[in-house]
Amino acid sequence: MLKKEKQQKPKKPFYKKWWVWVIAIIVVVKLASGGDDTSEDTAIENKSTDNQTANETQEEKVEEPKTEEPKAAEDDVPNDYKSALKKAESYAKTMHMSKSGIFDQLTSEYGEKFSPEAAEYAMSKIQYDWNANALKKAESYSKTMHMSKQGIYDQLISEQGEKFTAEEAQYAVDNLKADYNENALAKAKSYQESMNMSTEAIRDQLTSEYGEKFTQEEANYAIEHLGK
Repeated sequence: MLKKEKQQKPKKPFYKKWWVWVIAIIVVVKLASGGDDTSEDTAIENKSTDNQTANETQEEKVEEPKTEEPKAAEDDVPNDYKSALKKAESYAKTMHMSKSGIFDQLTSEYGEKFSPEAAEYAMSKIQYDWNANALKKAESYSKTMHMSKQGIYDQLISEQGEKFTAEEAQYAVDNLKADYNENALAKAKSYQESMNMSTEAIRDQLTSEYGEKFTQEEANYAIEHLGK
């Protein structure tokens, strides 16, 4: 009877058993530990993001170094060079001189007395129609000195004359509108009135290679109309 009663004694609830509490404590510790790790990782990530944002902001604030604007090329040119260029332009525009003639005038001891370097700078910078200048000079020789076509050409290219190139001089005489018969007549009258030369002497002077260099036809026209 006592044995049967002992066997029917009620069992303890499972939550009162010691191993249940051990498991519960382990689970709580794990959860607590995992939560802290997540919080720590989140804090590190947030800190990294803040640092990156701060660096980007700092980079935006850094101003690019200011670069000085380059000086204009003319600012580095010596005053003598600038003056030589202005003189060259004046000779080209008002006196219709050749490029070589202007250079010689700029450097001449009896002219402008610029240094060769200043004159070279001026001639490298000047922009002009040298053919037009040669034509202007040719027109002047024809109208005021009544020269022949060959005489004008030789004067244009002469080293003691205008110093134009052969091409520029040829352009000038090819485009010059002149009456060379009348030029020859004007020269013949000048020789007759100022030097009292004979008609044959005048003819020779008009056609001479060392004289006026008119053609034979132009000289004949002058002699035929001389005194009329």
